[in-house]
Amino acid sequence: MEKVLKILMLEDIEEDAVLIERVLEKEHFKFTRLRVDTRESFINALKEFTPDVILSDHSLPQFNSVDALVICKQSEIVVPFILVTGAVSEEFAVNCLKRGADDYILKSNLSRLPMAIHHAIRQHENERGRLKQEELLQQQNEELHKINTELDSFVYSISHNLRSPLSSVLGLVNVAKLDLNEGPEVIEHYFDMIQGSILKLDKTLKEILDYSQNTRTEIDVSEINFEKHIADCFGQMKYIKGFEKIQQEIEIQQDAPFYSDQHRLSVIFNNLIANSIRYQDTLKHSQIIKITVIINPIYATITIWDNGIGIPKENLSQVFDMFFRASAMSDGAGLGLYIVKEMVGKLQGTVSITSKPARETLVTLTVPNCL
Repeated sequence: MEKVLKILMLEDIEEDAVLIERVLEKEHFKFTRLRVDTRESFINALKEFTPDVILSDHSLPQFNSVDALVICKQSEIVVPFILVTGAVSEEFAVNCLKRGADDYILKSNLSRLPMAIHHAIRQHENERGRLKQEELLQQQNEELHKINTELDSFVYSISHNLRSPLSSVLGLVNVAKLDLNEGPEVIEHYFDMIQGSILKLDKTLKEILDYSQNTRTEIDVSEINFEKHIADCFGQMKYIKGFEKIQQEIEIQQDAPFYSDQHRLSVIFNNLIANSIRYQDTLKHSQIIKITVIINPIYATITIWDNGIGIPKENLSQVFDMFFRASAMSDGAGLGLYIVKEMVGKLQGTVSITSKPARETLVTLTVPNCL
């Protein structure tokens, strides 16, 4: 074997340990070994020596192989466990195998030990591979179930969110035709309402595109200039109603360059800043959005705070759900925060929201630095 094996020997007689060592050396094994002969030393060796193979005598003065097997099971130690002992009954040997031992070797026939170790290690490697494949399959099945569930919900809700503004436009066109002889103020009012429905439809389509791109495209890493990035995001928000009333407070603390996906960060910031603008509290003397970015070589911590209308406590656990709308003021499809969560997840980051109704909302993001 090319790998240097770490062999833990549960053996109270040093001469027997030396004999086992010589048999393995004769077969050109590369290994280090540690001999223990008490329960305490065995438990410590499992943690500190972290063996690749355990060779255990059956009967020691205050300890035995059955107890050792139980300790391995309880500690979730998954390495070959081979009983190397004197004469034992066939019934006892079978019982040890049932308890989890990989093999048993009589000290009177140690020539079989090298092959037994080879075989046990191979079996464990195969078992680990099988378990890894099962775990991967389970993850894929869970992901497929998630995708199918979301797709069903997506098709149903999107069909409604697309048809609703289209129906409004058609209805307004028909009503406008009946009022063609009315004054320009009436016709302009109809145009404004039609424009509102079209903008709502455009917003929904953009959210669908963002969702699709996030699931289908890989991360495109580039250096992020947060000052410019945030300024550009606010620049895109200037046509949202109430934007001119917003007081912006930006603080950036940067100890290292930051690299991430420019597009995904833009979508994340756009959604969160737009929410802060749309759900501002007009009853307050001033409307504030405060963005803080703290960057180190490992990650960036981003907080977006506003003193808007807030989110009811009972809705906080659902705000990242697909198509959930936490406010009656919402005119979107309920995809914004869901897309934020999915994009942050794609970046291997985290996002959380805390809020106090009528007082404040705080969004906290942690995004790894792909430096």
